[in-house]
Amino acid sequence: MGFDRRYLVWALCFAAAGMSLGIYMAASHHHEQLVTHAHVLLVGFVLSLIYGIIHRLWLDAPRRALATTQFVLHQAAAIALSVGLFLLYGGIVPETTVEPVLGVGSIGVLTGMLLMIYMVLRPSTARSVQAGSEIA
Repeated sequence: MGFDRRYLVWALCFAAAGMSLGIYMAASHHHEQLVTHAHVLLVGFVLSLIYGIIHRLWLDAPRRALATTQFVLHQAAAIALSVGLFLLYGGIVPETTVEPVLGVGSIGVLTGMLLMIYMVLRPSTARSVQAGSEIA
């Protein structure tokens, strides 16, 4: 399975989790998890979907080790961030306990983004635009 499809599958899983949390909040009239809901959908679903689109449309042959590292880092960081926020806003774990998880998750998401920028800008990885196919 290519990275584009892997990202799509993970994005859809995050979408289902985020929507489930949203439905739970609506049904229970308890909206304490609004921040978690937003992060699951934005960092998990939207960003994973965008990364999948980038792999599909712009990356021909990224270094396998680099692409795998970026993929695993983003997914692990998105999960850590989502779980950490769920525990924090659910009142399950005190803020002082979950702060390191949230910090590592946030830095992991940022590092994943920086790796994606590197892969897109790297000439041997990014798909080159063919002459005459540019939109004027």
